[in-house]
Amino acid sequence: MFTVYIIYSDKFDRYYTGMTSDPIGRLTAHNAGSVKSTKPYKPWKYVHEEIFPERIEARKREKYLKSAAGRRWRNSNLGH
Repeated sequence: MFTVYIIYSDKFDRYYTGMTSDPIGRLTAHNAGSVKSTKPYKPWKYVHEEIFPERIEARKREKYLKSAAGRRWRNSNLGH
């Protein structure tokens, strides 16, 4: 199982989209400062997640959510 997730930093009004097979461990890594691209913007919290049985499906969804259309979807559905 693979999870596509969106996390949000209230402090910096910033989103990050990613994919993992260990959502709890990945959020812990983001908040511990172990992820270079998210380290300056911690703390993070989950605001959305989708679960997929196959990695390829999850990767397609992650790529979509990182596109302009995906960001529009995020902004209209998550509303931060």
